[in-house]
Amino acid sequence: MKATARAHPIQGLVKYHGMRDEDLRLPYHDSISLCTAPTATTTTVEWQPDAAEDTFVVGGEELEDREAERVEIVTDYVRELAGFDHRVRFESENSFPSNIGFGSSSSGFAAAAMALVEAAGLDMTRPEISTVARRGSSSAARAVTGAYSVLESGYNDEDCRARRLDVGESADGFDPEEDLRIVAAHVPAYKETEEAHREAAASHMFDARLAHVHEQLDKMTDALREGTFDSIFEIAEHDSLSLTATTMTGPSAWVYWQPETIAVFNAVRELREEGVPVYFSTDTGASVYVNTKAGYADEVEKRIAEIGIDTDVWEVGGPARVLGASEALF
Repeated sequence: MKATARAHPIQGLVKYHGMRDEDLRLPYHDSISLCTAPTATTTTVEWQPDAAEDTFVVGGEELEDREAERVEIVTDYVRELAGFDHRVRFESENSFPSNIGFGSSSSGFAAAAMALVEAAGLDMTRPEISTVARRGSSSAARAVTGAYSVLESGYNDEDCRARRLDVGESADGFDPEEDLRIVAAHVPAYKETEEAHREAAASHMFDARLAHVHEQLDKMTDALREGTFDSIFEIAEHDSLSLTATTMTGPSAWVYWQPETIAVFNAVRELREEGVPVYFSTDTGASVYVNTKAGYADEVEKRIAEIGIDTDVWEVGGPARVLGASEALF
């Protein structure tokens, strides 16, 4: 009753903000993202019928308080589905910095859900497993199905689950799954995502966001189907600004961006004026995804590095998957 799984984190393209139901983590509206690779979370779990308690270890440290509670919620749901009350040994590692705006909770809970379900011997599709992962993080649902995925909103697990989106090749030959490069600009700054979601609806900008986000979702779906680079990532850039306007105008007035964040935005706009196909995007955090085409990645990375910011170059990642026993963490 042991399994290991790996999942890639997500970059939000049309992001969700706020939860209609905090227990089931049901968002107010659909959301679309892509997975980034080779960044990943690897998780090994083992159901232990004779153990006295669960143990949750991430990055070599045992989880406590709310972090442990969120993993326990996902674990308890798998126990319920499996019809047993075994304790679990749980260990997880990230290959990238966590909690600076690069979606570590998405890959973390996606890998957890995949490993827990596999170790329990449950026969579930990825969309079904996405409902397990969603209980830890709504974004994790899309990390289960991978690549470009949508999490559809709803009031239950039959409706609120993730699925892969159809992605086409554009008239100029750009393939969003093969030709995209993401220059990740690391801006380390602690963020508090869960509390921002909790108070989202209290922002006077929240209703304005709800009024236009459905059109954004439709436009993004069409842009992905057509494979048009500029359409996809211009929408993502604008959606990042819309999301931030909402978080900044909530009761706690969360301001995640740092001076380095703005410096990256300015560099991206300068590059675009010079004819480089490039757009910025942020989730909840100070770090920046700089989206460009494969042939321009070196030029873009060089410009961002000149600001004095650490960078990586990522590609589009696939769905969460079960690994062989040789890759187990214990």
